Amino acid sequence: MEAVLKKELGCSSVKSYGASGGGCISAGQGYVVDGKAVFVKTNDKEGARIMFDGEAASLEVILNTQTVKVPKPIKVFDCQEVGSALVMEYFDMRALRKFMGTLGTQMARLHLYNSEQGKLLSKSDSSVHKPETVNYVDQFGFHIPTCCGFIPQDNTWEKDWVASINMQKLQQQLDLIEQTYHDRETQSLWSEAQLKITKLFDGLNIVPALLHGDLWSGNAAEIDDRPVIFDAASFYGHNEFDLAIAMMFGGFGQDFFQSYHKLIPKAPGFDQRNQLYQLFHYLNHWNHFGTGYRSQSIALLKKLAKL
Repeated sequence: MEAVLKKELGCSSVKSYGASGGGCISAGQGYVVDGKAVFVKTNDKEGARIMFDGEAASLEVILNTQTVKVPKPIKVFDCQEVGSALVMEYFDMRALRKFMGTLGTQMARLHLYNSEQGKLLSKSDSSVHKPETVNYVDQFGFHIPTCCGFIPQDNTWEKDWVASINMQKLQQQLDLIEQTYHDRETQSLWSEAQLKITKLFDGLNIVPALLHGDLWSGNAAEIDDRPVIFDAASFYGHNEFDLAIAMMFGGFGQDFFQSYHKLIPKAPGFDQRNQLYQLFHYLNHWNHFGTGYRSQSIALLKKLAKL
């Protein structure tokens, strides 16, 4: 790998750094490259390049908001030795404890960033003093596929959030379950639940928010002076979507949620929409890791079908 990094990064010295690591999907290793520490994720499965391109794009867009710390992506490349690789900035991270509340505030600012860009754009339309750059996104989706895990998400741009979450995100997961498991109960419940989803959004004006996309506690940590998030699977969606998985597996303390909701209070119907968004993640886990997640998926489908 050292020789590959020398070639791809155009550097003269490469040395492995720290212990190897990784998550459920990819392997990872730290290296010192010309005196600078980097972290390299590798995966030899078909489709890994799509996953790493999406992650790099996600990190870049979050980085540009200057709201929350993420590792800076450096390069994505393919090679025979490891398949596909993503090189990014290295952080010496530890478990998130001290900066739990800070992360809640910063995630709210990330979710508000696009809305604030929209306000700047509106002001610029009526002002002779135009801002140099306003990066407002008025649709839901993302410019490339991103992977919450290993499955590429349909991030086709869509004006309507309900259509995006319903037909793109949820339907994609359910189609994969049908292909693999032919689960009749799931399909029947989805036919019922699908008719009820629109009412969850009555009276809401949802402005596209830049999301992390996979914000469970395993994708957050802290460094010396601040929190950091990583393994992003971003798209522009409803801000509440990020909170659903944050609430599923524990790890985020009350300080996180209290700090978040000081900036973005809960809207009416939050708890029911949270069930909808958690359904996506349980279905996604079912598709990744098997039928151990079927019962949670079925339970949420039943609740949504009874709305």
